[in-house]
Amino acid sequence: MGESWAGAECGEAHECSFFFTVVSAAEPKTMAKPAQGAKYRGSVHDFPDFDPSQDAEALYTAMKGIGSDKEAILELITSRSNRQRQEVCQSYKSLYGKDLIADLKYELTGKFERLIVGLMRPLAYCDAKEIKDAVSGIGTDEKCLIEILASRTNEQIHQLVAAYKDAYERDLEADIIGDTSGHFQKMLVVLLQGTREEDDVVSEDLVQQDVQDLYEAGELKWGTDEAQFIYILGNRSKQHLRLVFDEYLKTTGKPIEASIRGELSGDFEKLMLAVVKCVRSTPEYFAERLFKAMKGLGTRDNTLIRIMVTRSELDMLDIREIFRTKYEKSLYSMIKNDTSGEYKKALLKLCGGDDDAAGQFFPEAAQVAYQMWELSAVARVELKGTVRPAGDFNPDADAKALRKAMKGIGTDEDTIIDIITHRSNAQRQQIRQTFKSHFGRDLMADLKSEISGDLARLILGLMMPPAHYDAKQLKKAMEGAGTDEKALIEILATRTNAEIHAINEAYKEDYHKSLEDALSSDTSGHFRRILISLATGNREEGGEDRDQAREDAQVAAEILEIADTPSGDKTSLETRFMTILCTRSYPHLRRVFQEFIKMTNYDVEHVIKKEMSGDVRDAFVAIVQSVKNKALFFADKLYKSMKGAGTDEKTLTRIMVSRSEIDLFNVRQEFIEKYDKSLHQAIEELSS
Repeated sequence: MGESWAGAECGEAHECSFFFTVVSAAEPKTMAKPAQGAKYRGSVHDFPDFDPSQDAEALYTAMKGIGSDKEAILELITSRSNRQRQEVCQSYKSLYGKDLIADLKYELTGKFERLIVGLMRPLAYCDAKEIKDAVSGIGTDEKCLIEILASRTNEQIHQLVAAYKDAYERDLEADIIGDTSGHFQKMLVVLLQGTREEDDVVSEDLVQQDVQDLYEAGELKWGTDEAQFIYILGNRSKQHLRLVFDEYLKTTGKPIEASIRGELSGDFEKLMLAVVKCVRSTPEYFAERLFKAMKGLGTRDNTLIRIMVTRSELDMLDIREIFRTKYEKSLYSMIKNDTSGEYKKALLKLCGGDDDAAGQFFPEAAQVAYQMWELSAVARVELKGTVRPAGDFNPDADAKALRKAMKGIGTDEDTIIDIITHRSNAQRQQIRQTFKSHFGRDLMADLKSEISGDLARLILGLMMPPAHYDAKQLKKAMEGAGTDEKALIEILATRTNAEIHAINEAYKEDYHKSLEDALSSDTSGHFRRILISLATGNREEGGEDRDQAREDAQVAAEILEIADTPSGDKTSLETRFMTILCTRSYPHLRRVFQEFIKMTNYDVEHVIKKEMSGDVRDAFVAIVQSVKNKALFFADKLYKSMKGAGTDEKTLTRIMVSRSEIDLFNVRQEFIEKYDKSLHQAIEELSS
């Protein structure tokens, strides 16, 4: 380069300078994946009628005198492409003999300054600055290193290494090695080479070999052969790895992510998961990073700035579309609600539009939704509870211990909690029987008299047989003034046929009234019809029927009013649509929802939310989400019960009790994956 970017001050950079692959039939052992199109997917474009001298003059005027015109600065800089900004830098120096970035730093402050200055750097130098900050001083920002090095292309990595050398007169690899260690360091060094294979044509034999090698290096090995994970994930092409991940799921019944979480740990685990996510979809990875940067209390502004700056001319439109699909809100609206001032205005300009306001669902987002349904269809998830039968179970000893804990003045709540939460429900029923045999007393009545509040609700819930517990929750949802529709939906939309039949029997036994009669008395209209249909427990339990799935998808498209040519009266269609959602098997519904996307380019969940309203919408959405990923449905419910002001203790307790022996382990996994914190941590934060 003509002018060095190495600055005089602490090595700081001087900051202004410049469809498908077809495989021959003669090659049966090769496979190909669609290549990414060349369509521009950035949100920032070249400014028409661009005049760098005029822009330089406008910026100089905006910063002249006391104060600065921040609105003019952000409007101009966010409306120019990075290439154009470099020309403005050069013109500014030619006209005024001053460094534009130095002047911007002097005039601006805080997050707004960091954002504007980041936009003024070429991408490679922006990445170099972020990594330099990540490894400088005490401690290391591992998340920044992971984000940049896991997501960049070979070419971007090479430019980054060169920019780092130019800016700081230091070797990036040496600095990474000096600041990290272990397998985490080794994988970072591999990624820094920028030598990932880039062939579009993939060998089927090599795919199978890599699947076997990964399986043997992790699941089948005592300990883990980290070197195999590093070699394969660090060097194979994205096309190849996508097929490896597909075959790994088919072969082992587990997504590669589950094996990585089980076999690796710490920053190394996080790095490998980031690599997998970027291989699957780099825009989806950044959508997730942006969501986590803004959710909850406080905003991770450095992450937000870095992504908005570096992706604005690469794939921001894809990120926006995936964000809208995954998180049910637009990136624009989340930024708007989470930031303020000129900083907010500049970020919104980089976002490039509000997908909620447009009311659009994009083809790319539909493809992401289709892939989610595909993954849902092939995953063989082993359901695990968190409560298991206690070994060496002794109901006599437990009954005596519980009696002692409640006898006399005061109550030993710790003993009660320890015993009841470490026994399966079947064992708790034995304890109840033994307690009555020994002491002639009702254990439930004694517990009610000794404990109270949320603890009582939880412990007494655990002591009830599951069907009777669900029946009681349904009864509570319908008694008194008002109805808890969300509780009705949560239970009836997620239980299996066998569970529904048991609930019906328990309800009749406990309340001397049929569940159907109770629902009929307390609900009305389409919502009542949906609940009664679910409460019959007549969902089919077979596999998919592709021809029928296409017909069902057509019905869905017509009732949701996005089909080209409706066929049949609306009342009949509504009944058929309800029947499809309430009685078809889960495997069949997954195929229906895939066919719906192919037919309409929309995801059924998105359309239901957009076209329907009230309890009917909520019931249908719950069914769809349960079909896609029931554990994630409950993870979302738990998160919503704990976020914001106040805690929805009833929902929290109901889910923890009812899922503890079914799939709470899976719910925990989905919770940490989506919300970047453990369920345990979230519950602990409630009492802090």
